[in-house]
Amino acid sequence: MPRSPDLAKRRELLDRIRAYVIRNGLSGLSLRPLAKALGTSDRMLLYYFGTKERLVAEVLAVDEDRPLSRVRDRLESTGPPEDAAGVRRFMEEVWQDFTAPGLRAAFPLYLEVMADSLLHPERYGPVMRDTIGQWTDLLSSVLLGIGVPEHRARSHAVLLTGAVFGLLMAPMADARWDSATTAYRDLLDSLEPVWRAAR
Repeated sequence: MPRSPDLAKRRELLDRIRAYVIRNGLSGLSLRPLAKALGTSDRMLLYYFGTKERLVAEVLAVDEDRPLSRVRDRLESTGPPEDAAGVRRFMEEVWQDFTAPGLRAAFPLYLEVMADSLLHPERYGPVMRDTIGQWTDLLSSVLLGIGVPEHRARSHAVLLTGAVFGLLMAPMADARWDSATTAYRDLLDSLEPVWRAAR
């Protein structure tokens, strides 16, 4: 009977793999050099993760500091917003989660995954579709919760998700996070009247 994977060892590997790909990126990532850098074997990585693509997907998903995890935890602890003002505060907090200085080292990795998912959809396309889908569903549910009509809630969720991911790109090159924040707040200003008119 095959031995069950050591979950603590698997998690330790995930943490070390994440640090490696943040330092080195995904371009040319190969299991053998990765395993060597980690002091293990490519066979062991395959045993724990199956494929390189699954490994990368799990590295991204296991990160408790990622904004999606933070936002979900906050909604669980404080409950969903009850009115337009609460949604505005919530959306401001989402932006703060995305732009926290401690997360910026990982942004190039996420951008690389996004680009690779376009060029090679079979690799990381499912990862990006899942990430974008989860954000869109979450933001849509928040807006539905204050009475925004379903078609408008979905449209705003798509717009906000796309805007957040798009607005992160330029500051990675020019470091003008203040300009990106101003643009995001301008977007919220344009959407908030619809939220206030809900119910």
